[in-house]
Amino acid sequence: MTVLRIDPQNPDSSVLARAAQILRDGGLVAFPTETVYGLGANALSDSAVEKIFQAKQRPHFNPLIVHLSDQSRVLDIAQQWPESAQILAQHFWPGPLTLVLPKRETVPHRVTAGLQTVAMRVPAHPVARALLQAAQLPVAAPSANLFMQLSPTRAEHVAQSLENRVDLILDGGPCNVGIESTVL
Repeated sequence: MTVLRIDPQNPDSSVLARAAQILRDGGLVAFPTETVYGLGANALSDSAVEKIFQAKQRPHFNPLIVHLSDQSRVLDIAQQWPESAQILAQHFWPGPLTLVLPKRETVPHRVTAGLQTVAMRVPAHPVARALLQAAQLPVAAPSANLFMQLSPTRAEHVAQSLENRVDLILDGGPCNVGIESTVL
């Protein structure tokens, strides 16, 4: 496991490129969001998503939230974008709001726990946004901790909980909110 410090106000593009490549290659990257640290994998890769479940010891009946770089990426994973979702996104994205919509068939069943809907959000944390932009793919990212443990708000919490189960931890300092996003 590698931990790299990254300035949240001025994220280093070489560090982001390294993390983005790990995601594109099917690996796991822990990164800060405004809520808690997330454990990210390519949301469109069934095998990458399976690594999240294995690392967290998370049951497969528990769906994951997909993080997007911006609102323009919604239709990459959702079948539709209703006006009500558009209004909510305009007011609360980027930020700690997760919207649940009917999923596209390209989203693996493992991400959605077999449901026909997908949960998605656009995080506000500058490191998360920069990573998602660099990776250019939707990233499934539940909290970066063992299942049923307290959600991590610092990189050292991730390292303690997941030990060597993650390829890279981006240490962007403490998370501001400290609790998970609201789900609608």
